[in-house]
Amino acid sequence: MGVSVVNALSKKMVVQVKRGGKIYEMQFSRGKTTMKMKEVGTAKSTGTTTTFWPDDEIFETTVFDYETLRNRLQETAFLDQNLKIVLKDERELMPRVDEFCYEGGIVDFVKFLNEGREIPDGLKRPIYLTGKSEPDAPVDRTGEVEVALQWNTSYSETVMSFANDIYTPEGGMHEEGFKRALTNVLNAYGRKIKLLKDDEKVSGEDCREGLTCVISVKLTEAQFEGQTKSKLGNSEI
Repeated sequence: MGVSVVNALSKKMVVQVKRGGKIYEMQFSRGKTTMKMKEVGTAKSTGTTTTFWPDDEIFETTVFDYETLRNRLQETAFLDQNLKIVLKDERELMPRVDEFCYEGGIVDFVKFLNEGREIPDGLKRPIYLTGKSEPDAPVDRTGEVEVALQWNTSYSETVMSFANDIYTPEGGMHEEGFKRALTNVLNAYGRKIKLLKDDEKVSGEDCREGLTCVISVKLTEAQFEGQTKSKLGNSEI
């Protein structure tokens, strides 16, 4: 949701910024500034550290679940190629550490989702597609899309869609567009190679049987339906 929401829901939040050889710090509590920005030291590196304590007057529990964080951060690393994320839990005597960085991005995501499943010959390497809007497109209609897909021998369908790294479990325009295009392409190709007669066609459900797919779109102005951002509404995508 962003740092403004984290700030509002934290009993304390400390932000440190290393820049220009100096360290600057600012503190907040429940959305209010408790210490104005001041210089607190020197630094040879750059970067930002945000430390926060969830407000126990708002949340029933303030104990973080490691697996929830691990799954979400691994997902984020898949969606942002070559982004390195390190998760470290220091609540025990022996800290637990997980590190995520994927050179293949969502292609590695699809491989991960298909682990343990049988992949047909000829489909061992996931299909990867990417595209972006025209350079002269209006600002509110600019964006880019990545799709990685691979079929396995099961009957189940796994299609995961994301918009600006946000999981959209109810799909939306990006997922609808993909499903429609996939069905059209497979039917057109089936007729071209005479596998289908002119009046025959394969249904969308049949096309997606055994399919594992990740759809990721990045939009300048993403429009979600509802506060939970579970469905994307941008029709142009």
